[in-house]
Amino acid sequence: MPRDIPVGNGNLLVNFDNNYQIRDIYYPHVGLENHSVGFPFRFGVWADGEFSWMGDAWEKSLKYLPETLVTDVHVVNRQLGIELACNDAVDIGRNVFIRRINIVNLFDKKRDVRLFFHHDFRIMESALGDTASYDPATNSVIHYKGKRYFLISVHAKGKKGIDQFATGYKQFHDFEGTWKDAENGVLSGNPIAQGSVDSTVGANIEVEASGKALLYYVIIVGKHYNDVRATQKDLLKRGPNYFICRTENYWRMWVNKTDFNFVGLPEPVVELFKKSLLILRTQIDNHGAIIAANDTDILHFGRDTYSYMWPRDGALVAYALGLSNNPDIAERFFTFCSNVVMNIGFLFHKYNPDGSIGSSWHPWLSDGKKVLPIQEDETGLVLWALWKHFERFRNIDFIRSLYTPLITRAADFMVNYRHTPTGLPDQSYDLWEERRGIHAFTTSTVYAGLMAASRFAELFMDTDANKRYTLAANEIKSAMSKYLYSKELGRFVRMIVPKDDGFDIDTTIDASLYGIFKFGMYETSDPRVVNTMKAIEDVLLVKTDIGGVARYENDYYHRVSKDIKNVPGNPWFICTLWLAQYYIAHAHTLKELKLAIPTIEWAVKHAMPSGILAEQLDPYTVEPLSVSPLTWSHGEFVTTVMEFIEKTKSLTVSTILESYHADRVKT
Repeated sequence: MPRDIPVGNGNLLVNFDNNYQIRDIYYPHVGLENHSVGFPFRFGVWADGEFSWMGDAWEKSLKYLPETLVTDVHVVNRQLGIELACNDAVDIGRNVFIRRINIVNLFDKKRDVRLFFHHDFRIMESALGDTASYDPATNSVIHYKGKRYFLISVHAKGKKGIDQFATGYKQFHDFEGTWKDAENGVLSGNPIAQGSVDSTVGANIEVEASGKALLYYVIIVGKHYNDVRATQKDLLKRGPNYFICRTENYWRMWVNKTDFNFVGLPEPVVELFKKSLLILRTQIDNHGAIIAANDTDILHFGRDTYSYMWPRDGALVAYALGLSNNPDIAERFFTFCSNVVMNIGFLFHKYNPDGSIGSSWHPWLSDGKKVLPIQEDETGLVLWALWKHFERFRNIDFIRSLYTPLITRAADFMVNYRHTPTGLPDQSYDLWEERRGIHAFTTSTVYAGLMAASRFAELFMDTDANKRYTLAANEIKSAMSKYLYSKELGRFVRMIVPKDDGFDIDTTIDASLYGIFKFGMYETSDPRVVNTMKAIEDVLLVKTDIGGVARYENDYYHRVSKDIKNVPGNPWFICTLWLAQYYIAHAHTLKELKLAIPTIEWAVKHAMPSGILAEQLDPYTVEPLSVSPLTWSHGEFVTTVMEFIEKTKSLTVSTILESYHADRVKT
């Protein structure tokens, strides 16, 4: 089930599903720890003896207020005669989740309405040893374990705290949880439970005939009882609406801090660009980790999540952040990489948000031989993105701090980690994490990383390093043309695998071959690039009403169709946007540039109503598949729009100069 409207502040992230249930609560890092592990926090309404949990009986619209990370949610239960207009936010300065609820009575009679909020915590990702307790000092319920506290309360005019509460057991013997206790409109008042526990709190409100009422629901998060209690005191003093309003204002200012020239782009594209920037921010930890995704429903498939920092995803998102004038966030990512890179210079498969090494399926042993369990493109792309960042912001002091611990260390590794007979980067796993060999995409990124390192070395007058990195990059480019280009096919191949008597050649058409131009190895006008990209366009475009571009021929991941000719794989947002980036890079005129717009609009058309972009889509139903949102998808959308803006500017200047020179010649 997709995560429709995430809200967060870089320390605390709260995710909702499409039934408007809280499903994930991450703290103190984005991506770590998940204190609900995907179990739903139910939200229900009782009115005049009738009860309904949020679900199919409710008409739901889940969006954001324009240009901000405050939700704009409308839910209606016509049988119950209740409409709720809600705004959810995580405060920018405090680790507080706040929901503003406007209750609308649809019936022409005075109503006794009761709202119930259920909490299924698994603090520190385990239900063992949790406590849920009513706290009379704050008139709230507090869940806690160790140094994790969650204070839950409600606020309304004349009301400072909850009206009802129940704590109890869940998933233990025959106990279903306190949410069942709410369905008669009255909670038991049990004041404490320990172990595998949950809680439900209630607020009782009288609503006039066809009238409205206002209520605030709050979860305050902290590491000590005194912390959450002090925040509750401040919340009562200032009023919860203050925190929602300042958060709304902050994000609106943040997303509009740069006045980009969107001329030529349709308004829906601009709108999704801003939403993508905001959604990106929810998935980035304040300590630098750019998390791939925080949708725990993927647990049902592989018993693991996407809540890790992949250096590749992170580098490409950091590039997007730089393009969109968010250097501070990108620099925290590069510092994170500098802190975790291995002494010999490579980055591992993935990392936890706290910098520890993440889970992996890449072995240290292959065919009885010791190998490195890496995807080398992740190392190369970090240096490539760092150089792009420096070109734009010229922060020499920041670069100096990374030169020895990250740049030269990673570059020296890439120089040495090469396949001796060919000079290509040695075998590693591909960007899809599925096969080991020498890949065109990885080779392109290693070349780009070494060229970036050579420029940094030149900057610091490190002559020997500059020569070494430049020589290695040129050797790799030459070997790429020799071994990974097929004259017979007239295009590049995906991968070669060295054997005793030569190579196994994988000619599968793969969208990642866009890397041959993206990272500067070849010009887009090179016939080899043109032919390769044409093959991607011809073969990987999904031939259903949904459209989009698949990862590669016969992609098995979350496969929906066996009709490989028409559906080579499910359409991915990133792969479709790579094709748009090629159109942009290849354009020589403003007219040619406009050819990219329909592909960009494809992403807009298939975003969720809230603006969320999934990883991939069902090629027939357009249902989001795998995780949602995928940070990488939003990063590529931001990159595509920014590259369109910059190419528009470049071509406009060129057109003006050509016109000027033409007039001079006539004169």
